[in-house]
Amino acid sequence: MSSNRPQIKDDELYRLLREGKVDDFNARRANGENSDLTCADFRSVDLTGINADGLDLSHCYFRMSNLRGIDFSNTRLEGASIHGAQISGTFFPTALDANEILLSLEHGTRMRYKQNT
Repeated sequence: MSSNRPQIKDDELYRLLREGKVDDFNARRANGENSDLTCADFRSVDLTGINADGLDLSHCYFRMSNLRGIDFSNTRLEGASIHGAQISGTFFPTALDANEILLSLEHGTRMRYKQNT
């Protein structure tokens, strides 16, 4: 049975982010390194400056995180929760409705993408 519960991952690139070494994370990604960040626990982590282009951050937990100024426009965030996060200047995917973002920010709900009709 799979779980979408937030996880502290045993992964070197994930640890860089948890330790606030966003520049090192970005440099290693630019050199071709990848990491499975789905379902990761980023509670209270400062992710300012992360290059989130193409990342799959689905089902991640961003409670009280600093997400200011991040461009998530090409990032998968389905099922992620941003309760209490700092999101000033953050650019979200167009598939995420503003109400989904607001509900997640204020109540911790998991964000759902718009269904194509």
